[in-house]
Amino acid sequence: MGLISVVPQTPFDPRQEGWYSSLLDSDHDFTIFPGFCDVHVHFREPGFSYKETIASGSRAAARGGYTAVCAMPNLNPVPDSPDHLAPQQELIRNTAAIHVYPYGAISIGEAGQELADLEGLAPEVIAFSDDGKGVQDPEMMKAAMRTAKRLGKVIAAHCEDNSLLRGGYIHDGAYARAHGHKGICSESEWGPIARDVRLAAETGCAYHVCHISCKESVEIIRQAKRQGVDVTCETAPHYLLLNENDLQEEGRFKMNPPLRSREDQEALLEGLLDGTIDMIATDHAPHSAEEKSKGLAGSAFGIVGIETAFPLLYTGLVKPGVLSLERLVDLLSTNPRQRFHIPLGADFTVWDLNASYPIDPKDFLSQGKATPFEGRNVFGKCVMTVLDNSPVYTSL
Repeated sequence: MGLISVVPQTPFDPRQEGWYSSLLDSDHDFTIFPGFCDVHVHFREPGFSYKETIASGSRAAARGGYTAVCAMPNLNPVPDSPDHLAPQQELIRNTAAIHVYPYGAISIGEAGQELADLEGLAPEVIAFSDDGKGVQDPEMMKAAMRTAKRLGKVIAAHCEDNSLLRGGYIHDGAYARAHGHKGICSESEWGPIARDVRLAAETGCAYHVCHISCKESVEIIRQAKRQGVDVTCETAPHYLLLNENDLQEEGRFKMNPPLRSREDQEALLEGLLDGTIDMIATDHAPHSAEEKSKGLAGSAFGIVGIETAFPLLYTGLVKPGVLSLERLVDLLSTNPRQRFHIPLGADFTVWDLNASYPIDPKDFLSQGKATPFEGRNVFGKCVMTVLDNSPVYTSL
């Protein structure tokens, strides 16, 4: 019989549950964590089910140890009104394996021209975002923040200044120059963040910055927190574990924002350690194999990550002693739930932390297979995920 341990943050003892006996029958050691929570995923449905569905995405999430996710609104129809949200809600009710919380759009059609029906959406969505597109007009963002403040909702911002993109598709750094690629400058990210923290200070809005990738973003958010601005932020595993020196001429290395410099990577790790970065989200963004087969220049932006996040972070940060295991659980479960008011309940995930294997996209439950970590050896295998006391995934 193996050893079964429960991390301190897990507010429930599973040993009274019937499924627990299947763990006792194993010779392996297991660790039980509270269900992980990812506040930034793309499940592509309705509108783009050839990339992913709520069914496939939520099963993949369960395999990654997640029991709650927040689904971004770049869909068709865009959930910019209760009527346009309804098809997604029906799919969630009928097909989701875990808790899926939809975002509502900030603007109609995510076009940045007119506010969405924030009031009508507020009771049904977890927060507001135009993810995939930055809100270019500061007055539009200010109006959204004022309304969100009144409604008690978070604004989760994809920060990107379109005027600074200039056709770029990887970081504007040494790799781009050496290989003749068009670069995306860091200011296209940190410029809108600097604007938005000023607006958040003015409006009192709860403001969350999505997928930060560069050192300037970390410092702007650090200073805003010191000044009392109600701001939180996330980064993703790939920005913590990779940089532009890891790039290859393949679409599985293309995401937005891009992998940046080693200096940026080090600043993100520092921000993680000092509390500037509140949580880790995957930005799970599946595409078809064809869409990811056109190299760095021609492939669609986005990689998958919800099935590999914990083993990558455990292997890359916890085992070398950069982060404690308890701190990683805070970043993956406790903190995102607190910020977005997502309950935990009796949701757990069970891992064999000694299991070692190479990442193989053919094993993914997600329809998307593009990952820059293909072939990387990791420790940690999810053996069970439990939602409301019932297993929704098991590898036993």
